[in-house]
Amino acid sequence: METRRYPIRAEDYQLHEMVGKGASAIVHRAVCIPLDEVVAIKILDFERNDSDLNTISHEAKTMILIDHPNVLKAHCSFVHGHDLWIVMPYMAGGSCLHIMKSAFRTGFEEVIIASILREVLKGLEYLHQHGEMHRDIKAGNILVDSRGGIKLGDFGVSASLYDSGDRRRTRNTFVGTPCWMAPEVLEGSRGYDFKADIWSFGITALELAHGHAPFSKYPAMKVLLMTMQHAPPCLEEVKNKKFSRSFKHMIAMCLVKDPSKRPTAQKLLKQSFFKQARSSDYISRKILEGLPTLGGRYEALRAKEEELLAQKKMPDEQKEELSQNGYKRGISSWNFDIEDLKAQASLVEE
Repeated sequence: METRRYPIRAEDYQLHEMVGKGASAIVHRAVCIPLDEVVAIKILDFERNDSDLNTISHEAKTMILIDHPNVLKAHCSFVHGHDLWIVMPYMAGGSCLHIMKSAFRTGFEEVIIASILREVLKGLEYLHQHGEMHRDIKAGNILVDSRGGIKLGDFGVSASLYDSGDRRRTRNTFVGTPCWMAPEVLEGSRGYDFKADIWSFGITALELAHGHAPFSKYPAMKVLLMTMQHAPPCLEEVKNKKFSRSFKHMIAMCLVKDPSKRPTAQKLLKQSFFKQARSSDYISRKILEGLPTLGGRYEALRAKEEELLAQKKMPDEQKEELSQNGYKRGISSWNFDIEDLKAQASLVEE
C-alpha cells in the first residue's frame, strides 16, 4: 500500500478550533487540503518558550519513525516562522483525562480501565524495546480515537536511552509531571531508566480509577516530599466502587520504590488483571457515546477553568503558571530546578 505523502507547507493546512494547550504547545484540529483529511497539528513556538531545539527535533523525529498502533505517529513536521508544526492523526475522543473531566469525574469502571491500560502497555512495551522512554505517562497523554482506539501520545519530554550509543546509560534530567514521577526521578542523583515509566503507569492506573492522581491537590514541592518519604499510594475502595484483587496487585507491582523490583511492560501484560480487557468498540460505546465534540468539550473545560482561576485571589503571573502547568490542564510538562525544589520541600510541614 502506498504511503500517503503529507505536505510540508502551512498553506496546505486549514486550522480549525484549538483542542489542546500545554506549557510549550497548542494543538488544533485542522484539514489537510490536498488530501482532504482531518488531522491534528501540534504547534510549538520555540522562540517564545525558549525551548531546546534538540529536544523539539528529537520529538518530531521520534514521532515520525514510530510504527505501532498504540503510539501516536506524526505524519510530518516542518518549520513555519518561529514555530514547529507537527502533523498527526486526529484523535477525536481526546485524552482520557479530558473524557473523565467531561463525563467520568470519579474515574472509569474497572473493565474500561483494563481495556485502556492493556493498549497503553502494548505501546509502552514497543517504546522500551526501541530504547525510548516516554517520561510523561498520565491520563492526559492517553488519547482515544473516534472508534475507541488507544494511543500513547506527547513525546514532549521523552528521551532516547540509546541516543549516544550507550545502551546502559540512564537519564539524569528532571522532567515530567510531579504526581506521576517515580521516586528515583525526583531524587535526581542516581539517574533512572525505563522502569520510571512503570511507576508512572501505576499512578495512571490510580488516576483512571479515582478520577485524579494521588497527591494531585498538593503543590509540586509537597508532592516531591510525599512521594519520596511516604509509602507508595495504593488502590482504595471508594463509595459505590469495588476493585478486584488482581487490579490492586497489578498497581502494587508498579509502585515499588526500588525500580529494579518493578516488572517490565512485557511482564505486566501477562497479569490476570488484563484478562477482562475488551475491544476498542467496547471502549467507544462506554466512554465516547453521547459526548460533545472534542472542540466543544475543550472550550467548556477551558471556560470553567478560567472561571475558577478568576475566583482565586492571586497575582496574574501565578494564574498564568497554574493554567499552563497545573494538573487541571492535563497536557502539562514540568522542568524544575531539582535542588531548589528539594530546599523548598524541606520547609514544608507534614
